[in-house]
Amino acid sequence: MRITVFAIAALFGIGIATIANGQEHDPAMHQHDHGISMAEPAQMHGADPVVDTRQMVYFPKQLRERTLANMRDHLLSLQQIHEALSTLDYDKAAEIAEQRLGMSSLGLHGAHEVAKYMPQGMQDTGTAMHRSASRFAAAAQEAAATGDIKPTLAALARLSGACVACHAGYRVMDQQP
Repeated sequence: MRITVFAIAALFGIGIATIANGQEHDPAMHQHDHGISMAEPAQMHGADPVVDTRQMVYFPKQLRERTLANMRDHLLSLQQIHEALSTLDYDKAAEIAEQRLGMSSLGLHGAHEVAKYMPQGMQDTGTAMHRSASRFAAAAQEAAATGDIKPTLAALARLSGACVACHAGYRVMDQQP
């Protein structure tokens, strides 16, 4: 089981490294169905992969920059969660998830300030991500007590599925002049 957790963490780390190095990845280029529980946009199911059908969401420039920085911190948090899981440190994974991604993190990221610029679907997907992170934290704490990691990995998949759904459906842009 330790090898499985490590393999999952390593594969996710490669994806994070690719993003961190500034390489763009277009999820529309994939035609896979990985059982993501969130609603997926049409481009992930056979639509023209060259056409970006994501809904444009316009934020004031400074707020957009801060929102993108928050999203990069979310990616870093996911990487750190994977790292903690690879060493079977479930309590650390739970703490990172709750404090930086979960419902407890809403004030840290200024969620109330950005919500007024988001369409309802984006708000709902963001809330689902934060709730998924809190559920993951609870599952990780349970794994610390029981040693059963399967529910934790399932919760992590739902958490990252919420991220994928939002990024596949929406694109944050500077507010039009």
